[in-house]
Amino acid sequence: MTTIVAEAPKIRSQTKQAPPELTLKWVYGFDELDMAETRVKPDGWDGVRTLLGGKGANLAEMTRLGVPVPPGFIVTTEACNAYLTYDRQFPPGMWEQEMAAMRRLEAETGKVFGDPKNPLMVSCRSGAKFSMPGMMDTVLNIGLNDVTAQGLIAQTGNPRFVYDSYRRLVQMFGAVVMGAPDEPFEQVIEEVKHKRGVKLDVELNAEEWREITERFKGLILAYKGVEFPQDPYRQLELATRAVFDSWFGKRATDYRNATNIPHDLGTAVNIQTVVFGNMGETSGTGVAFTRNPVDGAKELYGDYLINAQGEDVVAGIRNTLPIAQLRQDMPVIYAEFSQICDKLEQHFHDMQDVEFTIEQGKLWMLQTRNGKRTARAAIKMAVDMAHETLITKKTALKRVTPEQVEMLLHPQFSEEVKHAARAAGNRLVEKAVNASPGAAVGQAVFDADTAEKWAKEGKAVIMVRPETKPDDVHGMIAAKGILTSRGGATSHAAVVARQFGTPAVCGADKLQINVEQRLFIVEVDDHVIEVHEGDWLSIDGGAGEVYRGQLETREPDFESEIELKSLLAWADEVRTLGVWANADYPKDAERARRYGAEGVGLCRTEHMFFEQERLPLVQEMIMAMSKARRIVALEKLLPMQRKDFEGIFRAMAGQPVIIRLLDPPLHEFLPSHHQLVQELADLKVQLQHFHTLSEIDAALAEVRQKEDILSRVQALNESNPMLGLRGDRLGILMPEITEMQVRAILEAAINVQRQGIKVHPEIMIPLAGHVNELAYLKKLVESVAAEVFAEAGATVEYKYGTMIEVPRAALTADQMAREAEFFSFGTNDLTQTTFGISRDDAEAKFLIDYTEKGILPENPFRHLDRDGVGKLIEMTVLLGRSARPGMHMGICGEHGGDPASIAFCHQIGLNYVSCSPFRVPIARLAAAQAAMNNS
Repeated sequence: MTTIVAEAPKIRSQTKQAPPELTLKWVYGFDELDMAETRVKPDGWDGVRTLLGGKGANLAEMTRLGVPVPPGFIVTTEACNAYLTYDRQFPPGMWEQEMAAMRRLEAETGKVFGDPKNPLMVSCRSGAKFSMPGMMDTVLNIGLNDVTAQGLIAQTGNPRFVYDSYRRLVQMFGAVVMGAPDEPFEQVIEEVKHKRGVKLDVELNAEEWREITERFKGLILAYKGVEFPQDPYRQLELATRAVFDSWFGKRATDYRNATNIPHDLGTAVNIQTVVFGNMGETSGTGVAFTRNPVDGAKELYGDYLINAQGEDVVAGIRNTLPIAQLRQDMPVIYAEFSQICDKLEQHFHDMQDVEFTIEQGKLWMLQTRNGKRTARAAIKMAVDMAHETLITKKTALKRVTPEQVEMLLHPQFSEEVKHAARAAGNRLVEKAVNASPGAAVGQAVFDADTAEKWAKEGKAVIMVRPETKPDDVHGMIAAKGILTSRGGATSHAAVVARQFGTPAVCGADKLQINVEQRLFIVEVDDHVIEVHEGDWLSIDGGAGEVYRGQLETREPDFESEIELKSLLAWADEVRTLGVWANADYPKDAERARRYGAEGVGLCRTEHMFFEQERLPLVQEMIMAMSKARRIVALEKLLPMQRKDFEGIFRAMAGQPVIIRLLDPPLHEFLPSHHQLVQELADLKVQLQHFHTLSEIDAALAEVRQKEDILSRVQALNESNPMLGLRGDRLGILMPEITEMQVRAILEAAINVQRQGIKVHPEIMIPLAGHVNELAYLKKLVESVAAEVFAEAGATVEYKYGTMIEVPRAALTADQMAREAEFFSFGTNDLTQTTFGISRDDAEAKFLIDYTEKGILPENPFRHLDRDGVGKLIEMTVLLGRSARPGMHMGICGEHGGDPASIAFCHQIGLNYVSCSPFRVPIARLAAAQAAMNNS
């Protein structure tokens, strides 16, 4: 066997030369944090994380704190960006600095890289500014080769440990660095275990691991046509390149897209002395959180394995032990570990996600970072840490995202529904790892590509895998829930699921998953059940349970969310933007109040007309060919509308209620033209089969009725009904509709006011584009108000305003403000009329392509278009308040519940946002964050 002489290779010169100014310090030792801080001094710790990456910065900080960290160094993110910019060649001086850092490591450890007698081994890990768990590449045990393996055996007397470590390097190198498929490597291990008759990796002996290592080398040669490199420096060079290249790997790019991490940050490379957790029963490795990342409890939470290396824990290929058991297995180590965790949390002022290795009874900390957590845990931790004075209330408000509030309020399974499913024999898994809470219902799929494809087709999917890998992330993002048969609470599946708020059940080892056959088998009460791809599953990530079929979900109990209510109370102290709700029925208004709404920003009266007992009366009114007949129908609707408004006024108890008069075109309340034609054709066919005179007369009467409706539908037909006879135009041409609605509003207000409840009705005219429309309808409203007040012998204060939904209204806002006392921006229609597109058609036909191709940065119906629609809104605010100082304004479209749009509303000085009752808590937090970010 040839002895490998470890000499640093010369890196070939760039084909595209880097400019001279890029020749700078590319490498920092863990003990050189002060130098990095000096380099980025104006940007503080954020600048350090940008330069060294989050992992490298924290390793250096732990070193400075005196925490036991294996020595190492960081190749900066600047080096990565230079490498990616200049034809994937190392920038000038980088490799030489990396070699100098290796020599410092040799001096510090007393070992020599590539030395056959006392070899130094290092790991090569990624580390971007923002944590991206498992999304980029890692290679362990670099420096092992045929020669150093023999030297390590002679040094340790433990050939099993050495060949276990060597095969890990070859396996990782083949899959990560050289791009060989990883499945054949796992198949080799399974074949050897099957031949030996064992189930666990730890049961294989030294000779079997040596055989596996040789077979792994053969796989690399077979798949890539080159041999595994024996030169340690060549291993290090290729591993460094692989980590740099992984920044733009598919899984990393997908993850950044899903989490809005910029693509220009680059990743650092962390080279660290390897400590071995697979050296026997006094060694081990684990991952832990300083608080419970699932529910936020103040307790150590995590997993570990005896006689293993770190990838075994996070990969989920072995079911792990809970961290609490380490107290019994290694009490001294556990005490030291617990103390370090507390120190790190106090120092970083946040829950930490730590990796550790125990090498022959010595504890080493390999990483710390702010831990990913569920929505529930994020909220509880923020509130608890504020109460503990570890952070301030304002920091607590910044710690929780509006999206996490939304996740917490996602639907759940009730105990009654689950009990019924259990009684029917549909519970497939009773108790697995409750990796990420929440209820998810979807169709089973067995690979990430199918999950993504089905999700794009509008299907809800549950991704089922033995364990997930970083390459599965695009499917995990698309899935409604995740189910694995292997892995623990800190496995890849669990960490990513918590990051995205996706319900997940892991380590369900009762499941026999066959990915090739697209099914899994599970035994329940002595019955074998098969679940095939496409079958429906329901998973409870909070309870760790899996059910067959589609379980019904329920609204969560907001009143029981004590920590959330505390956090939102703090938000209310900070925000200046009001949060109102869109509520069409009394029950919506009651829910809005419970969730903290301060008013109703939009009550859509047409929704009340679609009620089953009211729709015939609305249709009677539409079919009426004279004003007198319309009034008869409207008089029947009046008490129903009045009752609805009374319920809303009572629910809001003195808070303002903006009621929009009838907006949609009348044809929406009638059957469609296509439906009527089909029904008439069917009736005429049936007529041929009737024999009695009564049957024929009844059928003919129905035919005449449908022909009348069809005639009316044809008369109401418009080429573009959304820009036709609707909104204020309908109110002007059929004023009796407006008169009935105004009467219902004001009579309801007086009735509730007489009950001792304050009322603040605001009447809103939809779709106005000209001041004369507002002036005409204002006279009508004032006339009806005078009649109502005279009849009742009482008055009530009300406001008169309009929705801003068309560009002309925005451009002439100073004129509109002469008649209107308030403006409410209907941003859905304003976006349609500004872009000149129909939302339904655009989202179905081309908006997805536009955003994917970068023609539009995002869907303008999801996030407010600041450059176009936003500019119109800002102009309206300035013009309106120039004519009516202090004029009250808000938005009531779907953007009212979007955090980014809420931030814009705060910046331009709106008074409130109005959104769905379910999004009121989200808006309260977003409004507070907008106030803090713009203070």
